[in-house]
Amino acid sequence: MLACAGLKRLGMEARITRALPPEEMLPAIAQGVIGIECRQDDAAVRALLEPLNHPDTVCRTLTERAMNTTLAGGCQAPVAGYAELHNDSLELRGLVGWPDGTEIIRGDITGTTATAEGLGRRLAEQLLTGGARPILDALLADH
Repeated sequence: MLACAGLKRLGMEARITRALPPEEMLPAIAQGVIGIECRQDDAAVRALLEPLNHPDTVCRTLTERAMNTTLAGGCQAPVAGYAELHNDSLELRGLVGWPDGTEIIRGDITGTTATAEGLGRRLAEQLLTGGARPILDALLADH
């Protein structure tokens, strides 16, 4: 793994006692994705950046962000999501919970990469109707 190689170079691998798989702990939306911005009309810079674009990561990120946007999640909301690709199949797992962990609403959905953003929105709706709405309303009202 790239992350593990980076930790080894930094001499930090001894501090890692256990990797947490997404089945045990979902990460924040688009966790670990690096975004690079440039001017839309700067063709030269866009051409330089194009090799850095990773289509699978874009697909996964669009799915996770569509879920988060539909939930109106932000830094104050305990929302997590993780999309995985299996060939052309896309699986998204998500959750919303109280910060103290007393209630956690979980869901998952599977579809094709062609429906990435729609999957994110659909899972968000499932979470909202499954009990996430009161949690988000209460937490977002405080801010």
